[in-house]
Amino acid sequence: MVTRRDLLTFTSFSMALAALGFTPAVFAARRLKLAAQVPFTFEGLIQQARESARHPYVAPEQVPDSAVANINYDVYSKVMYKPEYALFNEGVSRFPVTFFSVSSLHKLPLKMSVVENKSAREIIQNADYFTFPDNYQNALSAVKGNVFSGFRVLEHQQSFESHGVKDWVSFLGASYFRAVGEQGQFGLSARGIAINTVFGDTKEEFPDFTHFWFETPEKGSDHLVVYALLDGPSVCGAYRFDMQRTKGVVMDVECSLFLRRDVGRLGIAPQTSMFWFSELAKGSASDWRPEVHDSDGLALWTGGDEHIWRPLNNPLQIRLSAFSDNNPRGFGLRQKQRDFASYLGSAGYERRPDLWVEPKGDWGKGAVQLVEIPTDDEIFDNIAAMWVPEKEAKAGSEYQFSYRLHWLADEPFPSKLARCGITRMGRGGNPGAYKDPDARKFMVEFQGDVLEHLPADTHLDAVVTASRGTLKDIRVEKSPGGKGHWRTFFDLHAEGKEPVELRLYLKSGDKTLSETWMYQYLPFTSSPKPMQGV
Repeated sequence: MVTRRDLLTFTSFSMALAALGFTPAVFAARRLKLAAQVPFTFEGLIQQARESARHPYVAPEQVPDSAVANINYDVYSKVMYKPEYALFNEGVSRFPVTFFSVSSLHKLPLKMSVVENKSAREIIQNADYFTFPDNYQNALSAVKGNVFSGFRVLEHQQSFESHGVKDWVSFLGASYFRAVGEQGQFGLSARGIAINTVFGDTKEEFPDFTHFWFETPEKGSDHLVVYALLDGPSVCGAYRFDMQRTKGVVMDVECSLFLRRDVGRLGIAPQTSMFWFSELAKGSASDWRPEVHDSDGLALWTGGDEHIWRPLNNPLQIRLSAFSDNNPRGFGLRQKQRDFASYLGSAGYERRPDLWVEPKGDWGKGAVQLVEIPTDDEIFDNIAAMWVPEKEAKAGSEYQFSYRLHWLADEPFPSKLARCGITRMGRGGNPGAYKDPDARKFMVEFQGDVLEHLPADTHLDAVVTASRGTLKDIRVEKSPGGKGHWRTFFDLHAEGKEPVELRLYLKSGDKTLSETWMYQYLPFTSSPKPMQGV
């Protein structure tokens, strides 16, 4: 156990080293065991990935099940990285880096290196870098070689004084990573790549980040640059992450991808989230809480300058929606409901971050694809969103993508038009006249400066379309709630069980007043079957 006295001694030691002129990398070497220097540049890493993709994939060796069988979820949550071995602990960066150990949940050991002056030194890993709970002091004794399975970036040097969650970025498992938003809460995850997500009978592939390089930051910098090598049966890639702690987190991502074999669905800048239910469509026996989700909708800003809001579903069967575009301006899964009263639980769903992808450069033609998978529990991620290029992904193809990830509480570039608010659905018709069992009434709310001060008797038009069925009783009114919101009502009659694609926006004369609301209505009555998500 590390005491406050140990921390004070460690701080004094680092100050003494600085006074003697030792560089941050030398300081790290004094605490962590580092291998000899080798040349390193991002261009060199890209070439390494390109060369690797020309050869058959060799799966990295995982630690044997028997070696980590005792490190289950409960034990793993109590394994602590020793602060004296943190990377960039003192005097260099605001943000120390610590590491996760391998476990029964994460059995792939990863390589980690420190970069300075175009040279890299690999960290020689050791189980002694960790403390373990009582009765598990030798939990990693059977593991030979590397023992790191991921890393996290801490908020500040004082994070070591508490075992509470103080990190703002975490990379752990396959190519998954996540960051906190403006309210300091983790939620949905991003991935380096998505390969064949729900693509016919083809099994989804989960490539791994196998080696990370941490660039020694300049003194006082609020950025941390990390490089990564991605490897999998179908792809090899090189990544550069420039991560900045702002009011949320901003990441500039550059990646070069090289395909070993054909890929049916190549997902760029993918993100993964959870949607169980909301007040829009909730089974009466689902749960006592009003809503349970990490994200409640997909937001799009198209290359044609249209802003779209698409609420999420928990369907009875896997659903794939594609939003074709050319050079999209942005997309992301959002958590619009920010009131505690919408959730009432202790999981902090009202604080979960949005994740917005801002493409850079020419992304060309393709589609933002949304995957919705059935679930009956909040423990599964069942939602995925990604950009899929139009051109087929063939073996030997090379791709370069650049984009910025915004982990915030709202879109970084919101529409100046009225924006979609809550959506509600119920049986169609009016009180005393519910005669059509196939009819559903929708209420969609809009809000924004363009509507806020309009008199209640202003005539607005709702432009509503449906892929099938009949629309009736379309009307627009100013909400009586006194917040300047407006809402649209309409009834949809659609026989059968096939989905209905709905589209709605407000206008006054020839002037568009709102962003576009889109929804996939699923006229099913039974509860979804559980299925593990993506």
